[in-house]
Amino acid sequence: MVVPNKRILNFTGALACTGMMGFALYAQHILLLDPCPLCILQRIAVILIGLTFLTAALHNPAAIGGRVYAVLLGLLSVAGSGVAVWHVRLQHLPADAVPGCGPGLEYIVDNFPLKNALSMIFQGSGECAEVVWRLLGLSMPTWVLIGLVGLGATGIWNNLRR
Repeated sequence: MVVPNKRILNFTGALACTGMMGFALYAQHILLLDPCPLCILQRIAVILIGLTFLTAALHNPAAIGGRVYAVLLGLLSVAGSGVAVWHVRLQHLPADAVPGCGPGLEYIVDNFPLKNALSMIFQGSGECAEVVWRLLGLSMPTWVLIGLVGLGATGIWNNLRR
């Protein structure tokens, strides 16, 4: 089996991230699904992974540079996956264990120190626990988790190979 070269696979990873963000914007502006704070953090992770893939594709580094991109892609996908796992966990809490609705991400970041803001974001809110969209029985954060794991694995494998 012929495997595409590193540059093509890195561009493909960037294109996949663009597709994920395109759907997120479609869901927000056409389906009118407002993103919760955890959704926004997942979007940031997807954007950073996409930019890393694009940079790796344009740079097309040798062995050491490839390792650096593999580590960056791995770390970013683990961070984004962690947020997605937390989001999925919130969605599966019993109704009486779901936190109350809180302020939006912009308000939290503008009005609280970073440590407190992160704590508030990860405590979640009622809107983070609500499942308003499904595809094949899976919620959007679950699909983001699948995408991030796939992108991370592909990015690590692609940039570590010779």
